[in-house]
Amino acid sequence: MPRVLITGANGFVGQILCEILQKAGHQVIALGGHTSTPPRYADQFLQCDIRDAEGLEQAVALAAPTHVVHLAAITHVPTSFKEPLLTWQTNVMGSVNLLQALQNKAPKAFVLFVSSSEVYGASFKQGTPLNERSPCQPLNPYAASKLAAEAAVNEYFRQGQPGIVVRPFNHIGAHQSPDFATASFARQIALVEAGLQPPLLKVGNLQAERDFLDVRDVCNAYVALLQLADRDDDYPRCFNICSGQPRKIQTMLDRLLAMSSKAIEVGEDPERMRPSDIGCAVGDHSAIQLAIGWQPGIELQDTLAALLDYWRAEIKASPPVA
Repeated sequence: MPRVLITGANGFVGQILCEILQKAGHQVIALGGHTSTPPRYADQFLQCDIRDAEGLEQAVALAAPTHVVHLAAITHVPTSFKEPLLTWQTNVMGSVNLLQALQNKAPKAFVLFVSSSEVYGASFKQGTPLNERSPCQPLNPYAASKLAAEAAVNEYFRQGQPGIVVRPFNHIGAHQSPDFATASFARQIALVEAGLQPPLLKVGNLQAERDFLDVRDVCNAYVALLQLADRDDDYPRCFNICSGQPRKIQTMLDRLLAMSSKAIEVGEDPERMRPSDIGCAVGDHSAIQLAIGWQPGIELQDTLAALLDYWRAEIKASPPVA
C-alpha cells in the first residue's frame, strides 16, 4: 500500500487531499506544524516545523513514505511582502530541508513539489495561455521563493530523487482562507444572510481575469500524477494544473451574489485594492492532459455553490463575535 506523506496537511488543499487519498486506499501520513490538530482523514499524524531540518529528518524517518506531496508553504502574496524572511525560510529552506531528509531517509520516495503559476509573473502580460516552457518572471516574494524552491528541488531530482514539479493556477473551494477573493466574497455573503454584516460587500479589483479551478480537481490531478512513480517512460518533470479558461473576478462575484437570498450592494475597499499590472493570467494544460489524461471536471457553478454553502455552515456553527 502506498504511504503518502503530506506536508501542510492541515491547510486548505491538504485537508481535501488527505480525504481523497485515504478514500482511494492510500495510507496517509499527515505532517503539520506544532500547533496543528490532526486532520480528519489521516492514518498517522506527525508534527514538525519544516524550517527545523533535524526534526524534519526524524519525521521523515518515522513516516517512511513511498510518495510525498509537499504543500507546506507561505502562500499569501501580501504576507510574502510583509514577512519576506519567513517566506524565504519556509518556502525555500523548508523545501531543501525536506528533500535532504528524503535523500537521507527515503531516497526512493516520489516527490510531488507544489509550486505556483505565480512564477510566470510578468510573462502573463503577453495575454496568451502560458505553458511550462514560458519564461518565469516573478513579481512578488512568494513567486520568487517558489521559483527558487523549484531550482533546489530540481537539483535533488538531478541527483536521483524521483519526482515532479506542479504549477497550479488559482484554485478555490471549502476551507480556503477568506484572505483570498472568492472565499472572502462567500464569507461576507453568509454573514449578510445571517444578519451579522450590513448588506454591503467589500471588494478589491474585480476586473482582473484568472484561471480558476475547483480545489477537488487540483487534488485529483495530484493523485493521478503520483502514479507516474510507477512508470518507466520519459515523462515531463513540470506540469501546469489549470483550466485554460480565464474568468473575471467580477464574474465570480456576480455568480455568488445571484445565489444569495439577500439583496447585497458592492463597494470597493481601498485596503483590498491590491495593485496588479497582470490583467489576465491563464495557463495551457496540454502537457498534463497528454501525460495522464487529466482535465478539470467540476463545473464552476457547482464549485461556487459548494463554497457558499461551506461558509453558511461555518457562520452558523461559529458566528463571529463583534
